[in-house]
Amino acid sequence: MVSAITSGIKVSVVVTYQAEFSSPHQHHFVFTYKVTIENSSFQTVQLMRRKWEIHDAGETHKIVEGDGVVGQQPVLEPGSVHEYVSGCNLKSGLGKMKGSYYMEKIVDGMILEVKIPEFQLIADIYDN
Repeated sequence: MVSAITSGIKVSVVVTYQAEFSSPHQHHFVFTYKVTIENSSFQTVQLMRRKWEIHDAGETHKIVEGDGVVGQQPVLEPGSVHEYVSGCNLKSGLGKMKGSYYMEKIVDGMILEVKIPEFQLIADIYDN
């Protein structure tokens, strides 16, 4: 697990290689990642947007941006936690991801850029 804290918002990520959905001989590697967002600040925030940087050893750098996470724009009150699971496909068995969440402070509409820590995507292709 990797974690980062920005302005009292802690983002933690755990990665799992999905061997049963991958096909290494066809250069298709599937990973899932579970993200836990904890609001340890004193302010209520809403996750409005995300921006991911995906690096695949088998292809060029890719940027993915969009509203919310997995179709939601969760509101996190002080002390609350939001978790979700998403996935990523790579052409190689080696990569990494990092990014940012853009969260709006409910009290004043200010936008916080909350860092998503860099994490490794490594396929265990020797596990049978």
